[in-house]
Amino acid sequence: MPVIRFVREQRDVECYPGENLREVALREGIELYGLKGRLGNCGGCGQCITCFVEVVEGGGDNALTEQTSVELMKLKRRPQTWRLACQALVQKSVMVLTRPQVGLADREGELGRARSLPLPEGPTAWPEPPAAAEGEEPQESETPAKAAGTPSTTSGEGGVLPADGR
Repeated sequence: MPVIRFVREQRDVECYPGENLREVALREGIELYGLKGRLGNCGGCGQCITCFVEVVEGGGDNALTEQTSVELMKLKRRPQTWRLACQALVQKSVMVLTRPQVGLADREGELGRARSLPLPEGPTAWPEPPAAAEGEEPQESETPAKAAGTPSTTSGEGGVLPADGR
């Protein structure tokens, strides 16, 4: 799995390819927002531009998906390495600095420490589900009868509407 290295927090977090950077950060308790963002973020729509991250290094140019039209418009006057976490999907391992507008004490030292550890490349596809052991039947969320629209045998309500829809 790709790894997101959050430099400020000194944490590596695994995620699936294609996951939203903002959602991964929030799930892991990584603080993306300053006071303004905590009070009034847009919930991931790209409108408040408070979930800035700086892509420090990793995965080449395609570690994150290309900038969206929202980012291109909202980040015109920002450094080229800045992204909106809510608009970026992780494709390969990447190193990011959260809240780059705040600055980081001993920035070069922190970046040097983060760069000193190798960043795993990570696969670019979702992992395969584990194979069922011999003799076990695969677990399915729906039985074939339910998928076909056949009435349930456990409820007395039938489950299928007549042709006229009543």
